[in-house]
Amino acid sequence: MRTARSTAKNPARRSPVTVLLTALVTLLGLLALGGLAPAQAATAAGTGLHISDGRLVEGNGNDFVMRGVNHAHTWYPGQTQSLADIKATGANTVRVVLSDGFRWSKNSPADVAAVIASCKANRLICVLEVHDTTGYGEDSAAGTLDHAADYWISLKDVLAGQEDYVIINIGNEPWGNTNPAGWTAPTTAAIQKLRAAGFAHTIMVDAPNWGQDWQGVMRDNAQAVYDADTTGNLIFSIHMYSVYNTAQKVTDYLHAFVDAGLPLLIGEFGGPADQYGDPDEDTMMATAEQLKLGYIAWSWSGNTDPILDLTIGFDPTKLSPWGERIFHGANGIAQTSHEATVYGGGTSEDTQAPTAPGTPAASAVTDTSAALTWTASSDNVAVTGYDVVRVSAGTETPAASSATPGVSVTGLTADTAYTFAVYAHDAAGNRSARSATVSITTAKGSAPGGSCSVGYRIVGQWPGGFQGEITIRNTGTTAIDGWKLGFAFANGQTITNMWGGTPTQTGRSVSVAPASYTSTIAAKGSVTVGFTGAQSGTNAAPAAFTLSGAACAAA
Repeated sequence: MRTARSTAKNPARRSPVTVLLTALVTLLGLLALGGLAPAQAATAAGTGLHISDGRLVEGNGNDFVMRGVNHAHTWYPGQTQSLADIKATGANTVRVVLSDGFRWSKNSPADVAAVIASCKANRLICVLEVHDTTGYGEDSAAGTLDHAADYWISLKDVLAGQEDYVIINIGNEPWGNTNPAGWTAPTTAAIQKLRAAGFAHTIMVDAPNWGQDWQGVMRDNAQAVYDADTTGNLIFSIHMYSVYNTAQKVTDYLHAFVDAGLPLLIGEFGGPADQYGDPDEDTMMATAEQLKLGYIAWSWSGNTDPILDLTIGFDPTKLSPWGERIFHGANGIAQTSHEATVYGGGTSEDTQAPTAPGTPAASAVTDTSAALTWTASSDNVAVTGYDVVRVSAGTETPAASSATPGVSVTGLTADTAYTFAVYAHDAAGNRSARSATVSITTAKGSAPGGSCSVGYRIVGQWPGGFQGEITIRNTGTTAIDGWKLGFAFANGQTITNMWGGTPTQTGRSVSVAPASYTSTIAAKGSVTVGFTGAQSGTNAAPAAFTLSGAACAAA
């Protein structure tokens, strides 16, 4: 059991035929969307966070798009600095793990009040969730949604008046894979129990199938469950892990709710590959940004298996590759988060852009990376982040993001000239003028010298297409900092989408540059690149691979 994740996302809890069923469900999903008839436009009366026309909005009617992380408070009650550290990343939301006492030690009213106060002091929207319900019906240790509802009612005095700041997530992943259709009735009953008790807060409900809804029960019953809440203040939460290993699965699910006018967010998600698959976090984050849906990454720190720790040992100065991806990667928190207007952030009245950042200065230039620093911008409200761009022939390409006036740009090519500049932005989305530029040339570097091996496998295949996975292993004794993978397809296959790297294909020849979070391969470590491709019948693996020009052994 993972300390800060339990078995809640573990696809091993699925039946042995889950992999085949998932593919079937994906194909059938389009036929099943009839369960998502267009929702009635609902605008709840009253103040605080609420749902309007299928969107989560604040009391003033402004959209609020969650960009946050999960924090395992109930297992690490001493980590009281974490909320301030989470805020410093640029996050606008924290989802806090609590216990109703069924499975773990109950969080007392005083403790919950302190959590809310800390959220407010750090200008974060607070999503509170009971974790004891995880996997009910399949995990015998799990509690019921009814028990969780009683816990929330016991906290009514603490929660009253906090509608601007708090969302109640009734129970985490409240149903396993055994008879997931059983999710609908207790979910509806728990919602109605809280409304009968007088709660006006926005309520969040998680999906069955350990939160991943791979059988479509929440999707197909969402309209009925939504209609059962007379306030209209209900938002659905999907958890996306290895079930969502292709762009199609991600986009189909998210669009199903948006097209139906039903409110949705990604309440948990992971990116690192494990033995069950490789989640397509790039598509999750990009589509959430495109559709203006919230996302909350799992998790700040403390997992027994640290692959999903965003920080190492709760230390905000030690981000994991997963943390770098979430906070500083494309469509990440630093780039897309806007503070709630209830705290003064993101107000529509703020039209003044920050001043331009100072000219960046480069240091520690290697063959694959460079450190950039610049004089901070100023703003009439507050600068919330910086965007570093690569400038080439009059065009700009995003290179890195940071909440502070400095960043390390990684994934560069050896012996190559680059020009960089910086923009600042504030919580309202105002962007500064561009800074002056700085030019660098990366060092010549050296090839890994054959201290590598590459594994290639077909994850799944269908008529005309397939999903592949490439694992690059560093068999040497020193880290590989930056790389370029080369290979040739044997049967004319083509790459259509890739995560963990950026492909360039000419005919059969493919060159892959790393993403920022896969650029470094620790000694005796590995990184994984996943992709979808097109094929026309024969689909043999490439015969040979090179890494930065050096031959790699086949694994």
